Amino acid sequence: MPSNIPESDISRIIEMAWEDRTPFDAIEAQFNLTHDEVVEVMRKNLKRTSFKVWRERVRGKKTKHIGLRTFKVGRHQSYDQPKHRKR
Repeated sequence: MPSNIPESDISRIIEMAWEDRTPFDAIEAQFNLTHDEVVEVMRKNLKRTSFKVWRERVRGKKTKHIGLRTFKVGRHQSYDQPKHRKR
């Protein structure tokens, strides 16, 4: 793991890693960290029990791994959100 990651970036990496719909590929694109490096950041910066909970939560989760996704990458639109806006 790169040791020169600024604290603000570590916070954002942790936040993105906890988000269900943010894939590891997005973290890699933004911070140039592989999946294993993200796991290492989480291991070093979370309490042991929090890390275990996170690891179990993301292991095999389709939304965290682009290769497992069955949907196109994009934003979700709520069913009650207007489909077209008039200007």
